[in-house]
Amino acid sequence: MKLIDRKVRAAELILRCSVFALALLAAILIVTDVQVKEIFMIKKKAKFTNMKALVFMVVVNGIAAGYSLLQAVRCVVCLMKGNVLLSKPLAGAIFSGDQVVAYLCVAGTAAAAQSAAFAKLGEPELQWMKVCDMYGKFCNQVGEGIASALFACVGMVLVSCISAFGVFRLYGGSKTRQSSRW
Repeated sequence: MKLIDRKVRAAELILRCSVFALALLAAILIVTDVQVKEIFMIKKKAKFTNMKALVFMVVVNGIAAGYSLLQAVRCVVCLMKGNVLLSKPLAGAIFSGDQVVAYLCVAGTAAAAQSAAFAKLGEPELQWMKVCDMYGKFCNQVGEGIASALFACVGMVLVSCISAFGVFRLYGGSKTRQSSRW
């Protein structure tokens, strides 16, 4: 059983490090993305702050990266000490934190993807133009950031499943059951 616990913790550490790297990459790709276009001698600048969904996604990815880094450090300490079992309150707190961050990642990625779809496809009924026709480089880099955020989101959901396994393992299993007599 200890071997399985160590493998699960090692997988959790790998996933948390992956989420950290992907979320950080997504935030950096989006924050550093700028394109300037000159239209009738007026310079228009496309940047992530023009779309509130991208601002939200950058904040969420920053939170996910920071949280994943802290939890990865905790995982390393647990693996080094050889203590892979957690107390029930700590396991519950980690599970809750993982759930919150996973839901934030899903919400941020979905909002940014929806805004990106409008930028790419436009909305003729509302007379919204296809912004990506004008700002192609900007849209491509935002798309790369959203793809990275999507992979970070999937990783965070998997981490949340691992922490759920840890919580429910502490509450079930090896208790002896007493039969009730009538």
